[in-house]
Parts: sequence; C-alpha cells; structure tokens
Amino acid sequence: MVITSVHTFHIPVMGLAFTIDTPIKVARFGISSVMSIIEDMLIEKVRSYYYPQINEKYIPISTEEEDYRAKRITDYLNLVNKIVRQQIEHLKNSPFEVGSEIVKYFEMLPSESPLWHLYERMKQSNDGLEKEQLAAFLREQIRAGSIDVNIMTKVDKDNVDENGVPIADGSDALAALRGYARSNLTDSSVILSAGMNPRLYNYLGKLQEFAAKGWGVFDKKVVIKVSDYRSAMIQGKYLAKKGIWTSEFRIESGLNCGGHAFATDGYLMGPILEEFRAKRDELIGAIFEIYQQAAQAKGDPIFDEPHPVKITAQGGIGTFEEDNFLRKYYGLESTGWGTPFLLVPEATTVDNETLELLRKAKKADIVLSHNSPLGVRFHYLKGTSAEKEKFARIQKGVPGSPCTEKLLVSNTEFTKEPICTASHKYQKLKIEQLQSLNLPDGEYQKQLQPVLDKECLCLGLSNAAIKRYKLPPIKKLESVNVCPGPNITHFSKVVSLQEMTDHIYGRATVIDEVERPNMFINELNLYIDYLKEQVESAREGDTKQKKYCRDFYENLMNGIAYYHQLTQTALGDSPQSKEAIRQGLDQAEQRLRSIVEDLKAVEYL
Repeated sequence: MVITSVHTFHIPVMGLAFTIDTPIKVARFGISSVMSIIEDMLIEKVRSYYYPQINEKYIPISTEEEDYRAKRITDYLNLVNKIVRQQIEHLKNSPFEVGSEIVKYFEMLPSESPLWHLYERMKQSNDGLEKEQLAAFLREQIRAGSIDVNIMTKVDKDNVDENGVPIADGSDALAALRGYARSNLTDSSVILSAGMNPRLYNYLGKLQEFAAKGWGVFDKKVVIKVSDYRSAMIQGKYLAKKGIWTSEFRIESGLNCGGHAFATDGYLMGPILEEFRAKRDELIGAIFEIYQQAAQAKGDPIFDEPHPVKITAQGGIGTFEEDNFLRKYYGLESTGWGTPFLLVPEATTVDNETLELLRKAKKADIVLSHNSPLGVRFHYLKGTSAEKEKFARIQKGVPGSPCTEKLLVSNTEFTKEPICTASHKYQKLKIEQLQSLNLPDGEYQKQLQPVLDKECLCLGLSNAAIKRYKLPPIKKLESVNVCPGPNITHFSKVVSLQEMTDHIYGRATVIDEVERPNMFINELNLYIDYLKEQVESAREGDTKQKKYCRDFYENLMNGIAYYHQLTQTALGDSPQSKEAIRQGLDQAEQRLRSIVEDLKAVEYL
C-alpha cells in the first residue's frame, strides 16, 4: 500500500542541530520532517540526552569501535523511531477533550482533509452512537509523519584507520547512508542534497534496503533535492542505472532558501516548476525504462508501471496563498516550510539567544555570505555568538577556528592531508602567503577578507542543541551560527506549532506585515542582487564571466515575462494581489535594466 501524508507540508532539514530531533517533536502529529545525520558527534550527544528521557540507560558508542559513525546513526534513528511509536500509542489512547494531543492532531490537519471534516462532524454530533463510531474510526486513521534524514553529498571526507589506510566504504557520507539503511525506520526517506556524488550513488545501488517491497512500497525511499529539471533527469537516470528508484524530486529555490545557496544560471522557481509540470510524465518514463532493466538484472522485483514519484518544492514560501498556488497550479504533493519553523520551539531546536536574534532579524541582518568552508555561498544571520567569537580571534591575531570534527576538510593548498579553510592552521598559512606577496594594501585586504570570512560550521550549526539541552560542549566550544533563508525577516513572533500550522493552512496568520512581496518577487530580487555581484566581477574583461552574466540576464528577463503571463491567468488570488505582483515585476525589471546601464555593461548584456 502506498502511504500518503496527512499534511500537505513538510519541515526540511535545517543546519545540523535545528532539526536534529524534530521528528520527536512533530511526527506524532502526522508532520514529516528531516534530520541531518552527517555529524555523528552531535548525534552521540543527543543520544545521551534522550535515553534518560525514556528511562533507559545510555550506552556510549566510542570512536574506538569499528564503524562507530554508522553505529551511532543507526542507534539514534532506532531511538527516535521508538520514541515516536510510543508517542503515537499514547496519542491514540488519549481522550477527545480540550488540550489533549489527539484533539491537537486533528485540529492541525488541513481544512481540506476528509479526516478534518470527519473530526468536525464528530464534535458537532448529538448522536452518542455516531460520535463513538466516528471517534473509533478517527483513532484508527492516526499515523506518524515520516522520519526522514538528510545527507549533504559534498560532505564526504575519506576516513583512515590507525595506519593511515583509507577505510573501505568508510567515508563520511557512505557511513551515514549505511547507518540509515541499517535502522529500523520504515516508510522513510533519505534526502540527498548538494548535487551528485557518484561514489555515494554507486554505494546506494548495493544496499538492498532501498529495493521495492511491492509496487510503490519501500521501507527506505530515495529523495533527490534539485534546483532544476535537468539535474533531476541526470540524477534520476544515474540512480535508475543502479536499480534505485527516486521516489521524490524536491525542488528548492537556488537563492530563496536557508543554508547553502546553489544559484541557478538565472532560472527562477516559477519557470523551473513549469518545466516539471509540463515534462513530469517524460521524466518518470525515462527513468522507469532504465530502472526496469537494472532492477531485473539485480534480481529485484519489476512492475508494469512506474512507482509513484512526488514533485515537491521549498524555499521562501510564506503564506497560505503562495502554498496553495504551488500545490494546486503546479500539482505539487507537498511544500517545504523551513525557516519559519525556526521560531517554533515545539518543532525545532534553537537556543534562546539565537532564537531572539532570529525573531528580531531584519533584511540587513541576513547576508549571502562567503562564510562556508565548502566555497559555496551561504545564507547567514549576523550577530551570532559564532560571528562574535570569530571577530574576537581576528582581533587577538589568531584567526580561524579549532578544527575538531573535520567534516569540511577539503583544501590541500599547503598540506598533504586536506584541511578546513575555516581552521586556524589554514588561515595562518594563507595569511603568511599573502603577506609574502607584498601586495598593495587595497589588493591585500581584498584577498584577505575571503580568508577571514570562513567560519566553523561543524560546531556552529551543532551547538544550538548542545546549549538548549545543557549538554557538555565539544572541547568547551559553545558558539552558535545559524543559516535562515531571507524569509525569516517576514516572521517576528515565537509561535506554537498549532499557530504555525494554522498559518500554513490559512486559518490564521503569524505575519504582522500588511504588504509582503510574493515569494516569486522576493526570489527575483535576490537573483538581481546576485547578478549585480557577478557583473561587477566581470568588468575587467573576463569573457567567460561576461557570457555567464549575459545568459543569466536573459534568463531573468524570460522569467519576468513568464510571471507577467502567469498573472493573466493564475498567479494572484485577487485583483489587488495580481496588481501587487505586476508592480513588483515592473520594479524588478527596471532595477535589472538600471544595473546594466549603471555598470556600463551593455556591450555584453
């Protein structure tokens, strides 16, 4: 049987700590969510917190144990699953009375849900027998949201044994995937993000846990986070050749998202979703043909028709109207609401200091930074304890961070073994190199700044949970950084889970702003800001960069034309909102053209 969610939204992965235990908080209410499983030290500490919560003994899994990373992940996922199952049983047996969890379960369902309507009917019924029968039926329909995990494919450092020999299938991402595969989670998904990792995908094809148990039935499903249709086709086909079915393509805005931002070449979310809408059957058919052959060769079950494929989207959604339009017009099965849930303590794990910073965040506080050691742009909230600590180290003449977790080591500019560009070791060596070049002061500062920008994410994105649960910090390092999407500036209240759910489903609002630009307009302006940066860096005659900027500009103009056309038929739920979107498009186009003119870049744009 193919199980579908009772909710129309999911909570995506956020950082390392912010959703590390979100299923424990929301799964019993039927809400699906995603945990990062790449940082095993954080997972070990959270294990130590939750075992006592259920009156069971915590048994540490030492780094001396063979395959300890995978073992920690497997045990934690089994623990989360156990807690959620216990919660579900408790919820099912709770009374239908004000304040009970079973009432909360049904009241938070979308108003379009048949179960929500049956619940309302039960409440209003004066027939005792009917009320009892409806209550019994509703209890039987209760199920948990999906407990899903995320692996950022680029975080895949090789690990070695005590003799320095690489461990077979022992890299970070492979160990995390193995830990997930061995867990007792069912009807669960691994979300693979940040692009294709052939080694990881090849390993995935060897794991029988991802094989179909029947048509549309998988204990462990594969979800690929993508930025466009082409990426979905390439990655879907690659996995299909390994006999792995992609059960969902999760489309994320390139720039209107939290965390790492993988900007497209000016392709906007609306046109991207339109391509999926138009070519959905083509995508599924192409993948199915390859998958059938590979599954048959492996001896796995084959079927007469493709398994179901979900198309979902996330990034910058902020209102019921936007959510409803995405689902209804583009045929999306679910939408991802991430950043707003950072202000919902019932759903995410954020320490009090960072929570207050998020609540007060204004547009100038969210920057598309160069802070990530991966060299990928990174949305960042200014003023965090991690940023203050970074500046303090720079002032003391010891820039860089201690490198304890080594998840993001990748640079071999000065060393044989990869090191992290946020580490004290790398920054010391890089600064010494820059000083030896005797550069003019302006050029020296220009090259120095990207070095100093880099910040430790392994601990910074983990420590919110350490502080929230008063756990022993790793090597006494407690600073926190956080990576919300730009959408956080439109949310300024700490709210309950039910309040946020009511906001998503249009039963209430948690946004005070009278006028909030449509999510498509917000994304468009982010892309214009990004293009401005790229044009400025291309002014010195870089032909390749100039072509990139020209194509980027043309794609943005095509996107604007698409949105203008869409407002004529579907986009905007009222004349007022349609007009606001048109005005936003006109202003964005004017701004786009003025950037070109002001920078005197017309000759290549």
